[in-house]
Amino acid sequence: MPPYGSPAQPSRSTGPSRHRRGRGRLPVLGSLVFAAVLAAIAALFAPVSRADAAPALEPVANFGANPGALNMYVYKPASLPDNAPVVVALHGCKQNAQIYADNAGLTKFADRNQFMLVFAEQTQSNNWDKCFNWFQPTDNKRGQGEAASIRQMVAHADQSLGADGSRAYVTGLSAGGVMTSVMLSTYPEVFKAGAVVAGIPYGCTDGNSPFTCMNPGVDGTPEEWAKRVRDAHPGYQGPWPRMAIWAADNDTKVVPKNADELRDQWTALHGLDQEPDKSDTLPPNDTRRDQYLAQDGSVAVEVNKVPVIGHGLPVDPGSGEQQCGTATTYFFDSICSSYWITGFFGLSEGSPGPDPTPTPSQSTTPPAAACFTANNYEQVKAGRATTSGGYVYAKGSEQEMGLYNTATTHTLKESPTGYFTISDDRCP
Repeated sequence: MPPYGSPAQPSRSTGPSRHRRGRGRLPVLGSLVFAAVLAAIAALFAPVSRADAAPALEPVANFGANPGALNMYVYKPASLPDNAPVVVALHGCKQNAQIYADNAGLTKFADRNQFMLVFAEQTQSNNWDKCFNWFQPTDNKRGQGEAASIRQMVAHADQSLGADGSRAYVTGLSAGGVMTSVMLSTYPEVFKAGAVVAGIPYGCTDGNSPFTCMNPGVDGTPEEWAKRVRDAHPGYQGPWPRMAIWAADNDTKVVPKNADELRDQWTALHGLDQEPDKSDTLPPNDTRRDQYLAQDGSVAVEVNKVPVIGHGLPVDPGSGEQQCGTATTYFFDSICSSYWITGFFGLSEGSPGPDPTPTPSQSTTPPAAACFTANNYEQVKAGRATTSGGYVYAKGSEQEMGLYNTATTHTLKESPTGYFTISDDRCP
């Protein structure tokens, strides 16, 4: 997950060397046998066509403001109901959306539990190794770059694809895991929960090298770490998203110490101490799970430490209820982390960490979108837009609205709360 590259891939043999004896041509039968051997060798090293690979993802163009220049893909299970939850998935370095969909196992649980998957994809023009730029201040702050693009994907899924943006979750591996930390910190009002796999605390690179953050890691007090998250969205009073942390015992790229620092950051945000309320092990490989409970008994933070494996996403190939994924580069045959992550999100029946059931006074129906028509000066004055360099931008979507004056008028649509888009033709 290095920010300017990723770990070197294991070298692969291209098959046995070919040697010719003498100068004569091979007999016809010998040629046929030789061709058959070559074909068999080629088959061994050809890409494997897997029956359980995810279907081709659906690309989504023009999903709104995209200051980070990312790609958006969607996986929608057959007969997905309206207002389904949405899970954002963020791949690691040298990967893309389809690779992550094919190997992580999330599509299996989207089918089973009926939620939409949104895959954000990095481009090589942004980062040569296709790492999300979690270490760049222009991409890891609210309303800017890649963070703003991912937030816009959730808004588009809510407004145009039939998902319920009030039930949004995010998870990712390595660079995608750190970007998960970024999204939970910069847009805590958008995501109900997140799961960071092989990631680091938000704000670690403020004053530290990204490589130092990854290994050996950076020490900070719980309150110091929590302050960095609070500073990402000043004035936000909560509630804070729930957090699941996954780390591997033998990870030398992003050392397990980062899991402890992430725990300190998010337990402090939730007002909890750093002693677990519950500890157990998960099958099939005795992954150690520590849970930190909120006052209502729900799991606010949990830490999962996976034995034996190194830097990558734990999977457990197979057709069993708790199995998923494919073991390949950076996907280790170990435990189906996607099963436990979607359960932590509360998206599966009998899940270990469901969101608290709303009280009768709480409505589960998203409020109707509100529309506001005014000139740019009034929109800024009312807090629905911001100004920079003489231009005005819709708060949340960061869509440009023109010059900061009273002569330019737009209609802004607010959905969800605090997120505004230009809707001159789509509001009454």
